[in-house]
Amino acid sequence: MSGDTRHHVVIVGGGFGGLWATRALASAAVRITLIDRRNHHLFQPLLYQVATAGLSAPDIAAPLRHILRDQRNVEVRLGEVEAIDARARTVRLADGGSLAYDTLLLASGATHAYFGHDDWAEDAPGLKTLDDALHIRRRVLLAFERAEACTDPDERAAWLDFAVVGGGPTGVELAGTLAEIARHTLRHEFRNIDPAHARVRLLEAGPRVLSSFPEALSAKAQRQLERLGVEVVTGRPVGAIDARGYTLGDPADAANATVVPARTVLWAAGVAASPLGALLDAPRDRAGRVRVQADLSVPGHPEIFVAGDLASVQQDGKPVPGVAPAAKQMGAHVAAAIRARLAGKPVPAFRYRDFGNLATIGRMAAVVDVRGFALSGVLAWWFWLAAHVFFLIGFRNRLIVLINWAWAYWSYQRHARIIFGVDRAPDATVDSDAR
Repeated sequence: MSGDTRHHVVIVGGGFGGLWATRALASAAVRITLIDRRNHHLFQPLLYQVATAGLSAPDIAAPLRHILRDQRNVEVRLGEVEAIDARARTVRLADGGSLAYDTLLLASGATHAYFGHDDWAEDAPGLKTLDDALHIRRRVLLAFERAEACTDPDERAAWLDFAVVGGGPTGVELAGTLAEIARHTLRHEFRNIDPAHARVRLLEAGPRVLSSFPEALSAKAQRQLERLGVEVVTGRPVGAIDARGYTLGDPADAANATVVPARTVLWAAGVAASPLGALLDAPRDRAGRVRVQADLSVPGHPEIFVAGDLASVQQDGKPVPGVAPAAKQMGAHVAAAIRARLAGKPVPAFRYRDFGNLATIGRMAAVVDVRGFALSGVLAWWFWLAAHVFFLIGFRNRLIVLINWAWAYWSYQRHARIIFGVDRAPDATVDSDAR
């Protein structure tokens, strides 16, 4: 698009916020450069299904170039932003290139937060990308293989001990699905172990799981988890994690701390904003999110917008949640703001419309809170399934997901149980797959 004199909008991030802004500008008199360090858009709410072998990566992801192939005012650029010069209105890429912009939208999402214990990341992987999902899938499936080959009872028990740290929607979904895999999917497939004897624990430092849901739904979710075989531990923070297991409570207080041997610990306890926010000379909150103005622009820089998990937005005295619907709405709002400015019209303040919370727990088990209307159990599960399939991008993705879920429902099988890849960071005393 060299030589194009139209208003240049640079959008960083092809997630919900960035993609929705891009598509909303399809008919606008602008040219758009969409930058992402990955070539695909990911439907993150179903990422746990890839991590637990229920779906394959292409089922929940689509190439950005394919999605935007008919939108002629967009150029997709594979790259990573490493610097922003707000005064010169340029972004510099890691490959040495740079782009000038008239309007900039940062929608680069979030990453894992270990609350000051970044050293835990190696032994307790989080779930944000397809790479994360495939690594977790490998660890989970290999844990059963290691237990099958192990002759020491204590070591075998450690391989069959799974812990998910964090009782939010991702943690609940992971824990419930792990219990289903152990008790149903892998049934009769091993000779030396009974996978149903695997221990799955959900660890939540707060008083209850799904704290963003009404208390009654939270209690129902815990009961559904326990019926699936998940042991729910609340009110006890994790104090340490290493390749051998984890500690509940402060490790320095040996009398009240409990050390649990577990070779598979998964992290779902917290998120932090993308490091991209630190490139702006703008106020940020404790999680690194940029404190934006009412129209989602950066203070002092009306030409720079921030959307999605990178934006810190207050509404009615409460923070707008870092969920996919909020990111989509922010992206659409930024597109409307750009159109308004080009037309010389005032830009309205962003207003988030909360359509409710959904979380699945396992087969035919879920909780739904939609504007005070609460559901749990089978009806909630069908509602959750319909909503997620509806919002998937592309007819092919929807059809494949429906077929896979129908097969899993009747057979309890998960078709994506192929172990591949190489081990990370071998250790001299602990099998490398525990790391």
